[in-house]
Amino acid sequence: MRQAEDIKRLIKKLNDKTSAQMDKRVLGDVLRALEESEQPSALTWPNIRRTIMKSPITKLAAAAVIITAVVLSITLWDRSTPLAYGIEQTIEANNSVRYLHIKNFTAGEDEPREGWLEFDQDGQVTKVRAHMPEWLSPMDESMVIVWKGDVEQVWNKRKKVLATMKAKDNTKEQLTAFLKKVDPKTAVKHIYELQSQGKVKVEINEPTDKAEPITMTVTYLPESSTPDKRKVLYIDPTTKLVNTIELYKLKDDEYQYEGMIELDDYNQPIDAQLFDLQNEVPPDVKHFDQTANDVGLSQGQLSDEQAATEVVRQFFQALIAEDYTRAGKLFVLTMPANQLQQHIGRVKILRIVSIGPAVLNPKLETKGFDVPCKIELEENGKRNTPTLEGIKVQQLRNQPERWGIFSLSN
Repeated sequence: MRQAEDIKRLIKKLNDKTSAQMDKRVLGDVLRALEESEQPSALTWPNIRRTIMKSPITKLAAAAVIITAVVLSITLWDRSTPLAYGIEQTIEANNSVRYLHIKNFTAGEDEPREGWLEFDQDGQVTKVRAHMPEWLSPMDESMVIVWKGDVEQVWNKRKKVLATMKAKDNTKEQLTAFLKKVDPKTAVKHIYELQSQGKVKVEINEPTDKAEPITMTVTYLPESSTPDKRKVLYIDPTTKLVNTIELYKLKDDEYQYEGMIELDDYNQPIDAQLFDLQNEVPPDVKHFDQTANDVGLSQGQLSDEQAATEVVRQFFQALIAEDYTRAGKLFVLTMPANQLQQHIGRVKILRIVSIGPAVLNPKLETKGFDVPCKIELEENGKRNTPTLEGIKVQQLRNQPERWGIFSLSN
């Protein structure tokens, strides 16, 4: 009760003519408030005492009011008292994240999409590894994609192919748009921006039980681009990092569950080998490298149809000259010269009889055409002139100004 004694001495020193009964009543009120309140901080109390001591003619009742107000509200001023949770705390906590493991589950599917991300000191993503399950692309089955800097690696497990290629110019923009949905570093910041624009309603529930997660319910309003969406974020009360994001969509006037994103291994360093597929794929996987500048054919001033036709022409001209290196580079998957010679070398290409016309094929991954070509060839001493109807030519996936052959047949 040392603080109580300080208050008694303080009041006795005040030069005031109030009655003894008034003194006793006011002093009693102050002492009771002091006893019932939390302990004031060491930083706050001396400041209040000095304020009153500077005014010796202050009325006792006024002093009591000041003291009582301070005592009753001291927990609001005490710097040791924790603040209520706000989105800014998660944004701040995310600034220290360098590594992250993400699992993206979709309702009705057992296998999640999975990703590993690495960030630099400025919080920019520098490396990504993504596992795409078979249900996402049944034609290709499961795929593994690695992106780092200006290079992408794509491992198609069904086709047993590992393609290394230049990253698209807009890969960073596409990646940023994707991360707004799954990466808490950008997702929470994006929610904060949408809230300030009045495009989402954010409701935060902070349980009294500190073992329970903080929940942030984000409902997208009609002003947003996705007014039928809702997210529920579960936030660790200690680290302020997001552990889980549940996804909902408005159907029949109800928000129905669509999936869940799990966020694990915050700041657990990722093995560098995870971002390089060269030594990970099985021995029977073919390796194709499209990073060289001379892969495929540069379109230049040619129209799309002309470029597609010219690729086929140069490919067979290279085979006629037995230049398998050049012929191999005209493939979208840049088939090495020894592999191409092994597949085609037993057949001698004599001449091109006819090429075209190129027909647009909308089913190809990038813009492409079917280019029929009739050739004369010799095999086992016999000549014939087959027509290859299904030669598929398309833009290189990450170099749209260049064209290459994707397949020689249907």
